[in-house]
Formats: sequence, structure tokens, C-alpha cells
Amino acid sequence: MYDMPPEIDVRADGPLRIITLNRPDALNAVDDALHTGLARLWPRLAEDHDARAAVLTGAGKAFSAGGDFTYLEELGRDTVLREKTIAHGRDIVLGMARCRVPVVAAVNGPAVGLGCSLVSLSDIVYIAETAYLADPHVQVGLVAADGGPLTWPLHTSLLLAKEYALTGARISAERAREMGLANHVVADPLAEALTCAKRIAEMPRQAVEATKRVLNIQLEKSVAATLDYATTAEYQSFQTDDFQATIARLNSGKK
Repeated sequence: MYDMPPEIDVRADGPLRIITLNRPDALNAVDDALHTGLARLWPRLAEDHDARAAVLTGAGKAFSAGGDFTYLEELGRDTVLREKTIAHGRDIVLGMARCRVPVVAAVNGPAVGLGCSLVSLSDIVYIAETAYLADPHVQVGLVAADGGPLTWPLHTSLLLAKEYALTGARISAERAREMGLANHVVADPLAEALTCAKRIAEMPRQAVEATKRVLNIQLEKSVAATLDYATTAEYQSFQTDDFQATIARLNSGKK
């Protein structure tokens, strides 16, 4: 559906669209195909007239483990791929912020890096008791241009946003709820998210979509104020010695 790559599964259930990040053997880590698909996904969802609500989740044990280390290494070497990826990161952020369809996240496991960003850009978040959020961009020498620090100050305090963005520390499910980064900690996030999405899909359509837009105008204005700087800074960070050394060490540890 939506002509997505195999790394993204989109299934229709009446007016619902169930979107699954689909690299379970890699903990849904983001590679080029998954990243490109996410950039295309949100405008297509918005254009799907029959879609009234969507659920976003991950296949297997994780929501998404963040950037695939091999992919990150390629981004450090390949300027054409890097330029495309940075542009697509911008498309993902603005696409989610502008999407008319409410998105309910079912965080079934760790949501790291871009996975964490997708959660922060969703409209309602159900998170498993054993799941956690983390944005380790700084830890690997990168600037987080596609979520995380862009949106966290709207969800939580600026001090807490700084703490977790600058340290990359894990945020437990309960801590995420306390901070305002998740709505509910539950045993079965997919079931709860589907129930919530179905309830939204039954509400008056224009009222739902216009209300989401009213709320997300604030989100989009905040993102627009920082996105140009953030994407330029992330592009530059791929060229730093710190990033190159960190990725070399991480990839050598996998062998």
C-alpha cells in the first residue's frame, strides 16, 4: 500500500491505517530504504481520502533501534547519499507535522534516534512498560536534526529536553510518561493504540482534522524556527573526526 518498500508495511483496516516499521531482524534500525520510505509515507497518508486515523508501530521486539551503523558509515563517506538523507529527514519532520491524519504511536520496544523522533512527532503515544526512548545523536557525534530536540521542548521542560538530548540517556517508559513524552504506559501498546485510533476515526472528520491542525500549527512553527540550522549542522557533523572515529569503533565492535 502507498507503494512503500518492504521495510514499511502499511495495512488498511477500514478507515485505519496500520503502519509497521518492518526490519525486525535488525530491530527496525533505519537504513536508506526505510528512511526514504518514511519521507514518502506522510504525504501519501494525508492524500488517502479514506484514512481517518493511523497507528505506527514496529515489527518484532523494537519500535526502532535508530540508525543502522553501516548506513551511518555510508553517510559519512557519500555526500550524495548524505544530501538526500538530510533532505528526507526534513520531509519526515514536516510531513508528520502537516499530516491531516491523527497518528497514534504504539511503542512496543526501544525507540532510539529516528525512532524516538517518530514518537515525538506522533499525536498520541502508548508505550510498553519495558520500552524506552533515547536520542543518542550527540553520543555518536551527530546533531539531531529530525526530531528529538526539535520537538521535546514542546512536550516537556527545556531543562529536561537539554538533559536527555545532550547526554543521550535512556528515558524509561514511566519517566517518559512523567515528562510528557508519552501519554500512557501499558502492557499491550498496539491493542491500546488501535482502540484509541478507532475511537478517533469515529469522531466527526472535519472537527478532528481541524483540531489536529490547530494544535500542530504550534508544532510546525517551532520546528520551522530551528530546522534549517539543525539540518545544516547535522550535515556538517557527518564530516567531523569525532563522528568518523565513533562509527569506525562501533562497526569494528560488530565484527
